[in-house]
Amino acid sequence: MTVTLADVAARARVSPATVSRVLNGNYPVAASTRERVLRAVDDLDYVLNGPASSLAAATSDLVGILVNDIADPFFGIMAGAAQTQIGGPGDGSGRAGGEKLAVICNTGGSPERELTYLTLLQRQRAAAVVLTGGAVESPAHQAAMSAKLTKLADAGTRIVFCGRPPLPEGDALVAALAFDNRGGGRRLTEHLISLGHRRIGYVAGPRERTTTRHRLEGHREALHAAGLADEPAGGESADNGGTGSGDQDRLTVHGPYDRRSGYEATLELLRRAPDVTAIVAANDTVALGACAAVRDQGMRIPQDISVAGFDDLPFSVDAVPALTTVRLPLFEAGARAGRLAMGKESPPPGGIATIAAELMIRGSTAAPRG
Repeated sequence: MTVTLADVAARARVSPATVSRVLNGNYPVAASTRERVLRAVDDLDYVLNGPASSLAAATSDLVGILVNDIADPFFGIMAGAAQTQIGGPGDGSGRAGGEKLAVICNTGGSPERELTYLTLLQRQRAAAVVLTGGAVESPAHQAAMSAKLTKLADAGTRIVFCGRPPLPEGDALVAALAFDNRGGGRRLTEHLISLGHRRIGYVAGPRERTTTRHRLEGHREALHAAGLADEPAGGESADNGGTGSGDQDRLTVHGPYDRRSGYEATLELLRRAPDVTAIVAANDTVALGACAAVRDQGMRIPQDISVAGFDDLPFSVDAVPALTTVRLPLFEAGARAGRLAMGKESPPPGGIATIAAELMIRGSTAAPRG
């Protein structure tokens, strides 16, 4: 049975005219109404018009690149690199070949916006979709993402994850390029332990993100291996929504991946444990905030306290002192994701590739004062 515009209107509890305005984008509609209409379009698999249904398996010249925050260099570098590879000859199938228009979709970290953008890209019969960065660890959202990506793939859209682990049900993917966040986090903390640090504070990212969990697990694996942890390696702390307790909970503070979070969390860590000799930050931007907080407390880096970050963003080497961090090859990964999306490169074996993280030792870390 063919789904009509009236069916969508009834499902969304709006008028057919409102549905038309949302789909055509030619009249302002309240954000909540727009979300409701797009959800109804998705639920009913509505196709804009009759003739278009015969083109359901054909794709357009559009490629969507989803990012959490385009102002964050982590996402901007990957998105820009992917865009350099979009266009030109593809794999000869006609599905991903030819010049393409790359559209950056900024979700603001909202799971709902992520699904909304995928619905819009589905309506536009996007040739490919590249999803960057960590995923939200919510079973309901993961199920919704799996269903949505399957619909896109069934319509001929190529799906690539960049810097993001595959979903539990990842059959719809062309490829997933996953960063070794756990290994990078472990090597960073091992470096600090090798210098003699025993009291290490950790400024973690948002609790619900895969990136946060993997980096924190690597950190705690290193502590456990060195006999410095009071709970099993990889165990969730109370501060992370788990049941663990003890000193590592006191030495871990969660917050957004931004400078302000790094500043405030570091002040909190120093209040909780004035004897910490090193602080590991969730990323380099957070590390800048941590450095500012340390200086504002009258301490020197690294003479009084060492600070380390993650990602090796361009400003890290220019910080004073230069920031010890973990390098992720963001540009290289983004470019590879672009080639995979365009069919210019064959997927890795099994569709999943783990991208190594490299420890970059610089001036912000040193042995603690005796």
